[in-house]
Amino acid sequence: MTTFTNFALSALITGATALPLAVQAGQPDTFAPAMRAEVIDGLKIAYREAGDPANPTIVLLHGFPTSSHMFRNLIPALADEYYVIAPDYPGFGASDMPHAAEYEYSFANTADLMTELLNRKGVEDYAAYVMDYGAPVGYRMFANDPDRVTGFVIQNGNAYDEGLREFWDPIKAYWAAPSAETGDPLRAFLTLDATKWQFTHGVKDPSAINPDNYWHVQYLLDRPGNQEVQLEMFLDYGTNPAEYPKWQALFREHQPPALLVWGKNDPIFPSEGAHPYKRDLKDLEFHLLDTGHFALEDHGAEIAGEMKDFLARIN
Repeated sequence: MTTFTNFALSALITGATALPLAVQAGQPDTFAPAMRAEVIDGLKIAYREAGDPANPTIVLLHGFPTSSHMFRNLIPALADEYYVIAPDYPGFGASDMPHAAEYEYSFANTADLMTELLNRKGVEDYAAYVMDYGAPVGYRMFANDPDRVTGFVIQNGNAYDEGLREFWDPIKAYWAAPSAETGDPLRAFLTLDATKWQFTHGVKDPSAINPDNYWHVQYLLDRPGNQEVQLEMFLDYGTNPAEYPKWQALFREHQPPALLVWGKNDPIFPSEGAHPYKRDLKDLEFHLLDTGHFALEDHGAEIAGEMKDFLARIN
C-alpha cells in the first residue's frame, strides 16, 4: 500500500474534522480537484485544477509518456494552500491529439500553449514543477518571461549536457539523421514492456508501484497515430540541448529558488544531470532519492512534504 493511500485512509479514519468545513456541511467543495479543458488555437487542452485561485500558483508539468495523471496524488496534497494547475500536452492525456502530419509537435509550441493556458486562467506568476519533458517546456516558458516564475521544483528534468548519457545514444542518432532507419528502432520504447520498465527500474520496492500506471499510459500510447506523435517529440527533443546555455545563463541571472528532488537510479535522466544545477543556482535545496524515473510513485509523500516547506518559504 502506498504512502498516499495510507494518508487517505488515515484522513478517513480520523473523521470529519480532517475535511473542509464546506464538505462537512454537505456543501460542494468549490476548489476540489477537477478535470477541465480549454480550447486554444483550435486544440482542446485538458488540465487538472484544484485549490483557490487567490492562493499562490504551482504549475505541474508532466513528462513522457505520462500526463497530468502522474500528479493525481500530489495535487490534493497541495491544494489546501495553493492553486494547482496540471495540464496535458497535445498528444498526451485527455488533450487533443491531431495527426502528426497535420500539427507541429514541438517543445516550443507546447510551451506557448501552456503559457496561453495560464493567461486564460488569469495566472500572473507561478512556481513550476518540471519533470522529464516538463523541464524543456517549463524552461522555455521561463526563458520567455523569467520574472513570471517564482521558483522551480526539479524532478528528473534535464538542462545540462552531462545529463544526456548512454541511454540517449539511439535518440541522438535520430537527431543526427532522421529517417525510418534511425526512427523505427525507437518504437520499442513505446511498448508495454518499456512502459513498465520506466516505472519500476531503479525502484527499491517495485510492488509499491501501482500497475494501473502501466495500463493508463499504454492505452494512450497505443492509440492509432500516437507513435508518430511520440517520434516527432523524440526528434524535437534534439532542439533542447542547444537551449541549455541560454537557460543556464538565465538561472545565473535571475536566480529562481529551486527544490531538486531527483530519483538517483534513473538511467534516462541520471544524477549526473542533477549536480550541475549547483553551478548556476545559489538558492537550491538538493535531494537525491533512492528511486527511479517516476519518483512520485514511491516517494510522493516525501516530495509533497519538501514541496510544501519550499513553497511556504518562497511565498
